Amino acid sequence: MTDAMRVSSPITGTDKTLTFETGKLAQLADGAVTARIGDTVLLATVAANRSVRDGIDFFPLTVDIEERAYAAGKIPGAYFRREGKPSDQAVLICRLIDRPLRPSFPKGFRNEVQVVGTVFSADQENPHDVLAINAASAALMISGIPFDGPVGAVRLAYSTDGVWMPHPTFAEGDASTFEIVVAGRALSDSVETDIAIMMVEAGGTEGSFEMYADGAPKVDEDVLADGLEKAKLWIRESINLQREMVKMYVAERGPIETIPYTVFRDYEDDVMARVEAVGASKIGEANQLTSKAPRAEALSAATAEIVAEL
Repeated sequence: MTDAMRVSSPITGTDKTLTFETGKLAQLADGAVTARIGDTVLLATVAANRSVRDGIDFFPLTVDIEERAYAAGKIPGAYFRREGKPSDQAVLICRLIDRPLRPSFPKGFRNEVQVVGTVFSADQENPHDVLAINAASAALMISGIPFDGPVGAVRLAYSTDGVWMPHPTFAEGDASTFEIVVAGRALSDSVETDIAIMMVEAGGTEGSFEMYADGAPKVDEDVLADGLEKAKLWIRESINLQREMVKMYVAERGPIETIPYTVFRDYEDDVMARVEAVGASKIGEANQLTSKAPRAEALSAATAEIVAEL
């Protein structure tokens, strides 16, 4: 079995440590990284198709989070002991991961990519959603899939004392008035690089109104701007740790080869003008037919004529 490669870094302002590990699990995937904060452990795997499916005019990125009962030391209560469908929270986490990752792929990239996060351990204290963003980015960085990363993410909770807390526990989040999740990527290769914020999700907690009534400080524009600026510190820490892991991976396995792919470009204005000049009238005549079958035949014939002329 291949020896695992592990990197760790303390999270500034907390007693927690962020850890990435690769080289031991899911070795048939293009990239696989296990991430840990506290006793919450998640495996992120990524895989890409080497060819493009016919008719694909978008980037088919699929993100899935597998929340397992065993991660919390439980057994499903159903008769067959099966896991149920993804929870609403799992669906929202998938979207949270998708948003900062999707724009980091090359424009025109059409190969199907799957990102799967499997929760191995949930300590009931540290959330796994932000951890999954960092783990997915780390897995993409060693996968050979074209990816303009790394991407780092952090959750901040605004306490009743007016302090932004990084990577809060569930209890700390419930005791705060406001939470934000911020993701971004580096603008340079420097360790002290500035961070470009790519995604922000924010909202008040369930008990925020009661806390405000008791005198807790409110989150205005200045406070929120301060939180976004402070988030860059912890995003940078995640990015630097991912880069450290990539260096260790390259030293152990050799250079990471980018998978072969084709870039699909959108139609340019001159191409659209030529298509309209040749086919606008033909398509228009076909669309005037009210019967479905004759209209479909006419559209197919018009399309064939346009392709032949161009």
